[in-house]
Amino acid sequence: SALVIAAVFDRDVNCRRAASAAFQENVGRQGTFPHGIDILTAADYFAVGNRVNCYLTISVYIAGFAEYTQPMIDHLVNMKINHWDSVIRELSTKALHNITPRAPEYMANVVLPRLLPLSVGSDLHTRHGAILACAEITHALCKLAQENNRPVTYYFSEKSLEGLKQIHQEVCSQHKSVFNLECFCTLIEKLSLSKMPFRGDPIIGGWQWLINDSLRHLTLVSSAARQHIKESAVSALAALCNEFYINERGEADPALQDELVTQYVSELQNTEEMIRCGFSRALGALPRFLLKGKLQQILEGLKKVTVISPEDVSFAESRRDALIAIAKVCQTVGVKGDGSQQEYVCRDNVDEIYATLLTGVTDYTTDSRGDVGGWVREAAMTSLMEVTLLLVQNEAELINANICKQIMCWLAQQSAEKIDKFRAHAGSVFLTLLHFDRPPVPHIPHREELERIFPRSEKETLNWNAASEAFPRITQLLGLPAYQYHVLLGLSVSVGGLTETTLRYSAQSLFDYMKKIQSDPSALESFCETLLKVFEDNLRNDRVSVPLLTMLDQMLANGCFDMFTEQENHPFPVKLFTLCKEEIKRSKDIRKLRSSIGVFCGLIQFQGDMREKVFFQLFLLLCHPFPIIRKTTASQVYEMLLTYSDVVDPAIVDQAMAILSDTNWEAELPVVRERRNCLCDLMKVPRPQLVPK
Repeated sequence: SALVIAAVFDRDVNCRRAASAAFQENVGRQGTFPHGIDILTAADYFAVGNRVNCYLTISVYIAGFAEYTQPMIDHLVNMKINHWDSVIRELSTKALHNITPRAPEYMANVVLPRLLPLSVGSDLHTRHGAILACAEITHALCKLAQENNRPVTYYFSEKSLEGLKQIHQEVCSQHKSVFNLECFCTLIEKLSLSKMPFRGDPIIGGWQWLINDSLRHLTLVSSAARQHIKESAVSALAALCNEFYINERGEADPALQDELVTQYVSELQNTEEMIRCGFSRALGALPRFLLKGKLQQILEGLKKVTVISPEDVSFAESRRDALIAIAKVCQTVGVKGDGSQQEYVCRDNVDEIYATLLTGVTDYTTDSRGDVGGWVREAAMTSLMEVTLLLVQNEAELINANICKQIMCWLAQQSAEKIDKFRAHAGSVFLTLLHFDRPPVPHIPHREELERIFPRSEKETLNWNAASEAFPRITQLLGLPAYQYHVLLGLSVSVGGLTETTLRYSAQSLFDYMKKIQSDPSALESFCETLLKVFEDNLRNDRVSVPLLTMLDQMLANGCFDMFTEQENHPFPVKLFTLCKEEIKRSKDIRKLRSSIGVFCGLIQFQGDMREKVFFQLFLLLCHPFPIIRKTTASQVYEMLLTYSDVVDPAIVDQAMAILSDTNWEAELPVVRERRNCLCDLMKVPRPQLVPK
């Protein structure tokens, strides 16, 4: 049995494989090991390579042979539940749960009484493992009793039941360690799922206090442990409520319900972000009988968490968890079109629910951690999908055309943006809604065209993470009026971004689309109007405007607007010039200023009165306070005169280019200004005048 135990339970993969090989050698040479061939088949060299599989599957099979059952259980209890590695401790307790049906009496009469004193001991690792083991074994024994139509306490003595209660009372004062927080919540969950006869016992109040306290102390633990504790506490709460807070009529005690919901909703406005996170997820886990009559209060509380205010702008994680909770609450209460807004998702509250979720898709908050708003957008997209599919399968008429259009347009925008992870998630949600057919989602704009661009057969195979696959598809949506604005907004950030592969494939896809519409004046006019609208709506919003300027520079250089260059004073370049000028007004952002220079130089190709204004603007930048901007402007104007030689009198081109190339534009401003003014006089452009401060 020692070789079998090493092959299945050793922490190191090489030791497990060596033990498996040694066991195989002995079986082959001596043939005296009980059930040797059967065990070898299950625990061969390759099978024992996966540790989780060893603990949770192979061990259960081997424990089915009576010769190995007790030694394996003893090894887990004596050597593994107190292991220094927490992963081994947790796997060991789950293995004990799975093995319990093989030896229920031994577990109940020997193992559990041995574990109970260890669960209130002083050694942290032993206590953690013992509490989890008590929880798992108890749950397994109760399930086994129920399956055999016996009372849940069939395998437990009075002493064992008291011992399980005692764990809470003994260790409660020390519960703030990370291991205690998590394992206590797991114990509460397992005892609740086991349907222990504790209804009306004061210990239930103690368990509730412990869950609440765990949610309040999320700020005291590391970010790595935070998620585990939050999930354990929320699972424990759901199990506790379902077992001990519901009466024979399937209802909650009104006083208890009011106290619990009011307390949780009030914690949503706590000044600590992690406390908001914990109680948001807790509200999302409440069973239906506790939500009944309190739905509006809960949704209002969660909605407030999703609102960005100056004091909690960086609370992205709490906004994410609130959006997740809203979808969970909606799924729990269900849909009833003409029902009460205190009990169901219905006509009176569906628009408000959607408005809250759609607000989350616009969260682009950034801080020292990067694009933290991405977490919120990802949660909002998932929640929109879950709520929409819930409505479609119950009362699809509650989804109006405007809401559906907003959802699909925002998803299309996210599918065109630069961060692979969020683009992939948006694309997946977009295709899930498009191809859902039980029944289909109503009011999807341009459904037929979308199904042609994204065939159902490619729903699973299209790799949204790969820019080379995603952008050629998503740019085709530019030809669909409903999606054009949002897709162009998303593309602007990608085409003008800094990531090389994203930039290359998004730009190429955009230029391919632009070539396709060059022969269609109305399509090009529509595109340009949308482009100007995107610019106007995002004026001085650097997240969009800076990459948008870079994209415009590339589009002008690639001849995307050549159709308008021969037309005198076409409104597109005139409006674009005005917007660019407004965008860089008083700006000190070097990247923005350098991008705008390229746009101004590209605008020189258009006919009309605007050329003089463009030259004036460029000559202003030749005397910008930043030397790098002066130098960049001179370099790009020089290239512009080479490219568009017809925009200046041929007699003065060489002289103008000599001034641009020979001047040290990084010199002192008075020197530079004199050379700039010579250029103005030469090209008959008014000299910019210094404005007195």
